[in-house]
Amino acid sequence: MKRCHPHNFHRDDAALKPFGIRVTLPQGDTFSALIGPRWEQVHWFATEHDRDVALTDMASEHLYSRRGDRPTLNFESIERQPD
Repeated sequence: MKRCHPHNFHRDDAALKPFGIRVTLPQGDTFSALIGPRWEQVHWFATEHDRDVALTDMASEHLYSRRGDRPTLNFESIERQPD
């Protein structure tokens, strides 16, 4: 179903965003002492292309990073399984 005004909906329809990125910490990362070793964050996207663009951006050296800094997170492309 196409949404004319998605800002009027109270919930995010998961079926419209089947492509995801799972973000986790590498094993032994010292940041896990603060947020826990099982921490993860999942970002969902409507298209595979949008997900791949976001994944490339997340895994790259960012504009305001110090020279040589690299993200220390693990990024994994995932897809929702149909019910």
